[in-house]
Amino acid sequence: MPAASVLTVAPEFNGPPDSANGGYACGRMAALAAESGHLAGQVAVTLHLPVPLGTPVEYRPAGRRGHVWHGEDVIASVAATTEDVPAPAPVEPDLVQRAEHAFTGVGHPFPGCFVCGTQRPHDGLSLRPGLVEGRQGTVACTWRPSAEPAGGDGTVPAEIVWSALDCPGGWTADPVRQPRLLSRMTARITELPVVGGSYVVVGSLEGVEGRMATNATALYDADGRLLAAARAQWIAVDVRS
Repeated sequence: MPAASVLTVAPEFNGPPDSANGGYACGRMAALAAESGHLAGQVAVTLHLPVPLGTPVEYRPAGRRGHVWHGEDVIASVAATTEDVPAPAPVEPDLVQRAEHAFTGVGHPFPGCFVCGTQRPHDGLSLRPGLVEGRQGTVACTWRPSAEPAGGDGTVPAEIVWSALDCPGGWTADPVRQPRLLSRMTARITELPVVGGSYVVVGSLEGVEGRMATNATALYDADGRLLAAARAQWIAVDVRS
C-alpha cells in the first residue's frame, strides 16, 4: 500500500479567512492521491472539516479511498468515481461581459477569498461570476491566468483549475443571502489552460435541497472549446459574528 503523504496549504490560498479555498484544497488532495500511486483517474473529494492554512495535513490511503488527517481528525476523503460531470453550455461573449460587469461583490461573505474575493485584486484569481441574462441560475466570468502560480511549461497547475471551477458554482445559489461552503467536488480536466490565455468559466445551479446546493461548472477557451468541468455540492453555513 502506498505510504502516507503530507501537504500544507499556504495561507494565500484561503477561502474563508482561516481555512483553505475549497476548490484549491480538493485539487491538491486529488493530486496527492494520484502522485502517491494510490488512486488514478477521476476522483471525488469530500471535505468534512475546514482545511487549515500553513499547517501540515496527512493523506493516508485506506483501501479504495484515502483520508486526509489533521491531528486526530479526518478532515477530507478522496475516492475514485465514475460520476458523470456535466458541463454547462457556453455563454456568448457579450453576455459574459454583461454578467461580469453586473458582479459587484457587495455583501460577499468571504471578501478575502483567493478565487473570487473582492479584496484580492492583485494576488488572487479575481473571478467575477455574475448572473447571465436569460439563463436562470447561471453565472459566467472571464479568467486570464497570470504567471504566478504556473507550471514550468507555462500551463496552469491543476489545483488552480479546480479553484477556478469552484467559486463560480457557489455564486449560482446567491451566497450573499445564504453563505455556503464547498462540501464535495469532482473535476474532469482534459486540457490545462495556459498563462496569458483568455478563458470563460460558466456555473449552473442544478438544485437546492435543504442546506445543500448542487451545481456544475465548466471552463472554456476563447473558441468555446471545453477544457474542464466540475460538479460540486455546497452546504449552508452561518458566518454571522
